[in-house]
Amino acid sequence: MSNYVKATDFASKDALLTGDPLKIVSGTEINDEYNAIQTAVNSKADINSPTLTGIPSAPNASAGTNTTQLATTNFVTTALTNYSAVVDAAILAAKLALYPVGSIYTNATNSTNPATLLGFGTWTAFGAGRVPVGFDAGNTLFDAAEETGGSADAVVVSHTHTATVTDPGHSHKQTNDNLTGVDNDYYGAGARYNANGQNTSTETTGVSVSNSTVGVSGTNQNYQPYITVHMWKRTA
Repeated sequence: MSNYVKATDFASKDALLTGDPLKIVSGTEINDEYNAIQTAVNSKADINSPTLTGIPSAPNASAGTNTTQLATTNFVTTALTNYSAVVDAAILAAKLALYPVGSIYTNATNSTNPATLLGFGTWTAFGAGRVPVGFDAGNTLFDAAEETGGSADAVVVSHTHTATVTDPGHSHKQTNDNLTGVDNDYYGAGARYNANGQNTSTETTGVSVSNSTVGVSGTNQNYQPYITVHMWKRTA
């Protein structure tokens, strides 16, 4: 760095009229002061010929300090790593709060174990072929957790069938003992007595029973409207 050089001629300022904004009240005194400053500045070797080596020293930044310090590359990398760890821990805590042990996780299309999808917990497939129903302490069918029941096939409820009976008619044939001394006019087609003198009368009556059946097979007929999803229960 070259010596500092004074650029203003203060002596010329003394010749200006009083009130002139360019006039300096005591140019001689100011000139003397500048000369002293010039001498002092030019005498500083570290300013005239500065030599800088190495890295400016300052306390390295570290966690737990709040003073102004140099942030080294290692410190910045460590700080970012620690920040990421804090964020990851917060996200995991939120997931754990949403899915405590005993929770049910459902997914409409992805069958992957939630331990892989969510990154925590132990999960087992749950409720295969069944639909959930709300707990009901007042109903013995639903008053215990994970209680099961019901049937896929329809069950026939106790009932009564009614039969209709009609009588279309049927025949009874009767034959009596031989009769003697009967006129032959009684013998012939439709005669009451045959050639042997036997009485051959016929009576017609009868009974008919009809019963109708309505309905279809009960196999797989006991399902409510449903949609299939993948269900998992967190066990640990």
